[in-house]
Amino acid sequence: MKYIFPALPMLIGFLLDFIIGDPYWIPHPVRWIGTLISALEKAIRKHIKNLRTGGILLALIVITVSTLLPLILIRICCKLHPVCGLIAESICICYLLAARSLRNESMKVCNAAEKGDTEASRKAVSMIVGRDTASLDQAGILRAAVETVAENTSDGVTAPIFYMMLGGAPLGFFYKAVNTMDSMIGYRNEKYADIGRFAARLDDVLNYIPSRLSALLMIAVCPILRFDMKNAFRIWKRDRRKHASPNSAQTESACAGALHLRLAGDATYFGELHKKPYIGDNDRPIEPEDIRRANRLMYGTSFLMLLLGSILRCLLCGGVWK
Repeated sequence: MKYIFPALPMLIGFLLDFIIGDPYWIPHPVRWIGTLISALEKAIRKHIKNLRTGGILLALIVITVSTLLPLILIRICCKLHPVCGLIAESICICYLLAARSLRNESMKVCNAAEKGDTEASRKAVSMIVGRDTASLDQAGILRAAVETVAENTSDGVTAPIFYMMLGGAPLGFFYKAVNTMDSMIGYRNEKYADIGRFAARLDDVLNYIPSRLSALLMIAVCPILRFDMKNAFRIWKRDRRKHASPNSAQTESACAGALHLRLAGDATYFGELHKKPYIGDNDRPIEPEDIRRANRLMYGTSFLMLLLGSILRCLLCGGVWK
């Protein structure tokens, strides 16, 4: 069956995430994906000598399971009743979006910093970043939080919308599986360089278009939010390639320019210092309020992507709803 408005599950899912987010007491499919990745990693390290081959096998299994299960679930629900199918896909889409949880977790950093509690803000930021946080001062903690909001605007919100626009919730889970693998095993260190190589490269490919589109939408929304669109575009154009990843600096540079901040710089991962260039200009000191500003940018960009995705989804039509 084909629905008159095939973008409806995306809109409902986005609204659900906006209102309730991801309550910790509800089982979460992305956590299940993470559990599967961990179990497969242990098995592959134990039984497969060539870790690059094992990493490819791990990725293929995780992608297949993560895509087929929601596809089958939604198909079954659609067969039972169209409204049942609508509810199932809307809930799946809510699970794929991380806007509310990203805002909530980053605001814990902001609130602690505003109270002058450096240890509490350091603990809060350690929950949302991959870098070592023990040596960060207050400015470093705030920069880490703003960078995470900026980068995950694409990874956690707009990129899933982009793929759901093309193929509904199942394709969204395809993307989320790859992105979760990259966040867990996609590191360029001795432990993960081989087993995570394929997942990391695939994540780079999948994020290539969404990250750039997200940066342009972030720049476009600046006038509405009263941020500096001209500077956002200037810094994005200048600094969008200043990252080891081809995609991560896209939204970071747009955010840095919009807020007149200097982000990035050297960071420590697993005790190893990584030299990184700065992104943006040091026009003013960073402050806790910048986390709120970054979240406003995140939501403004997300709304624009949702609008664009809804229009294109209606044009493409169908998907799992046929």
